[in-house]
Amino acid sequence: MLSIKSLNKWANAHTYYFIDILRVALGVFLFIKGINFIAQTETLIELIKPLQGFAGTMITVHYVAFAHLIGGILIAVGLLTRWAVLVQLPIIFGAILINFVGVMQPGRLLEASIVLILSLFFLFYGSGKHSTDYIMKMNQ
Repeated sequence: MLSIKSLNKWANAHTYYFIDILRVALGVFLFIKGINFIAQTETLIELIKPLQGFAGTMITVHYVAFAHLIGGILIAVGLLTRWAVLVQLPIIFGAILINFVGVMQPGRLLEASIVLILSLFFLFYGSGKHSTDYIMKMNQ
């Protein structure tokens, strides 16, 4: 049976700075996306127009911006990484879905696909050894 504890042990035994740099880059990217969505709310509303019937537009806009801002910071510093990634997944799936429901934009599809792959990786890998989670665990 695969448990969080066994995943953490494996991740801590197989830690590399490159993976930590990827985690920080993913977090910073999501944080910047959150800032962009706040600064350009009209753009986000245009993006989600093909999915308009599925959820309230303003609720979606606020959820995406807030989740990217807070989740990006948490992922970058390695605090509650799995939870932060879990909150990002519906947004990322939505970003991919928009390309198939609305107008196909290959650049945005590629961007969303890369973020999805990295997010799924960190959902299983976790924060790693060079993270706030690890430091807090060691100080207990």
